[in-house]
Amino acid sequence: MYIVAIAWLYVTLLMALTEPSITAGVLTFLFYGLLPCALFVWIVGTPQRRRNRLKEEAAKQSATGSLEHELDQPDGTDTKRD
Repeated sequence: MYIVAIAWLYVTLLMALTEPSITAGVLTFLFYGLLPCALFVWIVGTPQRRRNRLKEEAAKQSATGSLEHELDQPDGTDTKRD
């Protein structure tokens, strides 16, 4: 995934360098290279971010054990104790 993004940025950077003015070159690189590439990396990376989040939640749940299920109160107080 990253090799495609790097190649795309390289090509658009070379395109921007051939523009007749600095403004046109910056706008070419920004709107034809950087923004579409950032969108591509964000969309393609979404499944991995979801897997990472689920893995963290599973690790957190297994670390707390069954204590979380016994204590329903958000502040952790045990109402059955009194």
